[in-house]
This record gives sequence, C-alpha cells and structure tokens, in this order.
Amino acid sequence: MTRALSGNRTQWCAVHTHARAEDKAAFHLARQGYAVFLPKHLKRRKHARRVEWVPAPLFPRYLFVAVDQGIGRWWSIHSTIGVTGLVCFGKVPAIVPAGIIAEIEARQDENGLVRLRPGLDFKRGERVRIIDGPLGELEGLFDGASDNARITVLLDLLGRQVRVRVPAETVYACA
Repeated sequence: MTRALSGNRTQWCAVHTHARAEDKAAFHLARQGYAVFLPKHLKRRKHARRVEWVPAPLFPRYLFVAVDQGIGRWWSIHSTIGVTGLVCFGKVPAIVPAGIIAEIEARQDENGLVRLRPGLDFKRGERVRIIDGPLGELEGLFDGASDNARITVLLDLLGRQVRVRVPAETVYACA
C-alpha cells in the first residue's frame, strides 16, 4: 500500500515492527493518515510435504512510512499497534534515500509484488550461498542458469568440484 507524498519536506523512514505484524502496523499507520509502503514478494513455503508461494514482506519486521521532518507528529509512530519503533539516529528519524524506494516500486508487478530475479543477476564464477535444502549453508561458484527455476552451482565436495542444480530461489550472493 502506497500513497502519494505531498510537500517537499516529506521523506521515507523505516519502521521496525513486531514479528509477523507488518500488515497490522501498516493498517494502523494508514488509519492515522501516514503514507505507508510495505513491499512484498512471493516466498516459497513448505508445509506438510506441500510447497506453496505466499506473499511475504520483502524486509521482515520492517516497512516504510513517509514523515514530515518539520512536524513533530511522527512521534505517534512509536505507539502504533504492531510497531516496535521508528528507526532513528538519536532522536531523529533515519531517512531512506528516495532512490531506494523508487527502485523497489519499479520492481513491483501488477499485483504489487516485488519481482525478485534470483540466479539471473549472478555472473559466472561469482561466490554464492545455498540457503535451503540438503545443501543448505554451502558456498560455491555460480556456473549458470539451466532454466527459470533452477541454476547450476560448482561446489567443493570431498576435494573435488561438483556441479549441482538447485532451485534458483535458494541461492543468494555471499556477503
């Protein structure tokens, strides 16, 4: 949910929420008249031998709210249902650069979900980490995309390089 910003002093700030309370916090902030941006993406969820894709916050426990730095009204954010607090530097809200919000919004599809392109942005030889499945937490080198759903990673296993194909959504760049 996003609302247009009015005024040139209005800027985006990050809000820290309670666990799994992003939607509740967004609802209550919007009721108070704040412009709220809660980016979501499709997340793979496994339960009882079923795999399904569900909308989930792009940044778990965080959302963005537009505040006017000149008006001290933003203090009410701290006491909003579902909110832990506004991310601040001292007593001043930390400003999220407008370009970051614009980039996230540009990646949204017609349903308002952020399109993630796992595996397709890597360069051959780049270090990656597998985060899920039997090879979870292993690091290797990106070798290529076999199709839209799977990518190939080179892993060092038992002293040899082994080429494995894994779901694209389980591979992320190493920090």
